[in-house]
Amino acid sequence: MSQPSAQAFAPASNPPAFPVTDRVRDAMAISLRGCDELLPHPDWLAKLARSEATGVPLRIKLGLDPTAPDLHLGHTVVLNKMRQLQDLGHTVIFLVGDFTSMIGDPSGRNATRPPLSREQIEANAQTYYAQASLVLDPARTEIRYNSEWSDPLGARGMIELASRYTVARMMERNDFHDRFKAGTPISVHEFLYPLMQGYDSVALRSDLELGGTDQKFNLLMGRTLQGEYGQEPQCILTMPLLEGLDGVEKMSKSKGNCIAITEAPNAMYAKLLSISDTLMWRYYTLLSFRPEAEIARLRQEVDAGRNPKDAKVMLAREITARFHSAAAADAAQADFELRARGGVPDHIDAVALGGAPLGIGAVLKQAGLAASTSEALRLVDGHGVRVDGAVVGDRGLKLAPGTYVVQVGKRKFARVTLA
Repeated sequence: MSQPSAQAFAPASNPPAFPVTDRVRDAMAISLRGCDELLPHPDWLAKLARSEATGVPLRIKLGLDPTAPDLHLGHTVVLNKMRQLQDLGHTVIFLVGDFTSMIGDPSGRNATRPPLSREQIEANAQTYYAQASLVLDPARTEIRYNSEWSDPLGARGMIELASRYTVARMMERNDFHDRFKAGTPISVHEFLYPLMQGYDSVALRSDLELGGTDQKFNLLMGRTLQGEYGQEPQCILTMPLLEGLDGVEKMSKSKGNCIAITEAPNAMYAKLLSISDTLMWRYYTLLSFRPEAEIARLRQEVDAGRNPKDAKVMLAREITARFHSAAAADAAQADFELRARGGVPDHIDAVALGGAPLGIGAVLKQAGLAASTSEALRLVDGHGVRVDGAVVGDRGLKLAPGTYVVQVGKRKFARVTLA
C-alpha cells in the first residue's frame, strides 16, 4: 500500500483531556496485542481516556465484503480483536459490504476484480454474520449493511463524494500505480471502492476501523473523509494477514490452505496439528485468547526442550473448542490419537460399490481415498494402503464381494461394501 499521509501520523491536536488511568493503559495494551499498526497512537489513547471518563462507549467498525460463502481462521484475526474491544464495553459494528461487493475491492489486485451479482452477495451475506457470531457476542453487536446509506446516495451524492478526493491522491495507491505503470487497465468504478468504504465511516461515525494490512489505504480514506465532513477522524488498527497451512501464502480458500470456521471438529483439529512448529507461534499470537505471558512461558518451555507437539495440541484444542465445544475438541483429539496409533475411528464414511471383484486401485478411487487410479497404485507401491488392517503389497489385488475397512495413510478411512 502507499505511504499514509502525514495527517495519519500527526499527534492528537491537544493532550488527552481526560486522565490516562491504569484501565486506559490496559485497554491500550489490549488494542496493541498482535496488531501491525495503530494510527494515530495518541488519538486512540485520547479516545480511550474520554470513554473511560464519560462512560460513553467508542464505536468500532469492521467491514467485510461477502465475496465467498464461508469465513476462515484468517478472517477471525480481526474478529478476535473486535471481540477483545467488545469485552472492554465498546460498541462493535459488523458491517456487511453488500454495496461495495458490487464494485469489487481492488486491494492487492493486479487486474480488475469481477463484481458480484446481487444474488451472489445476498447468498453469501446470509452466512457471514451467523459465522462471525461464533467469535463476537451477538447480543452486543450492531450489524449493518452499507447499502443502507450507499443506495440512497444516488448519482448526485456520488459526484459530491468524489469531489472530496483527487485522482493524484488515488494514484498514490500502490496497486493502482503499479497497474497504470504496467499498462494494465484500471476501470473507473474501482476508484469508487475506497471512496465508498471511507464513506461508511462517515455514515457510522466510527471512532476506530479495523482491517488487514492490505486495507490500510481504504481505512485511511475513512479517516480523511470524516475530516472532510466535519467529524472527528477515526483511528485505524491493522492486523497482520494470517498465513495458511502452507506457512507461505495468506490463508485463502482459493489457495486450498485454509481452515474454515465451520470445518468439522475432527478436520479442524487435524489441520491445526499439521502446521509447522514455527507457524504455531504465529497462530498463537493471532488466534489464541491465552494471556501473552502464558504463551511466552510456553514458548520458553519448548525452547528448553519440551515437545512442541504439546503446545500444538493446546492450540488445536482451544480453537476447536471455540468453534464447536470442549466435548468436540476432546473427541477430535481422541480420534486423532487413535488414527496416529493405526486404530480405526468409531465414525468413518460408508461406501457401497458395485462390480466386484474390483481392483484395489479402482476401490481407492471410487471410495474417494485417492484422486485417481494411478495415484492409488502409487500409494500401494509405497505401502500406504491397508485393508482390514493388513498392508496391501500387490497392486493387482482384487477385492471380492463383502465389507472391508480400507485405510490410506494414518487418517483416511472408508468402510467399503462391494457387491
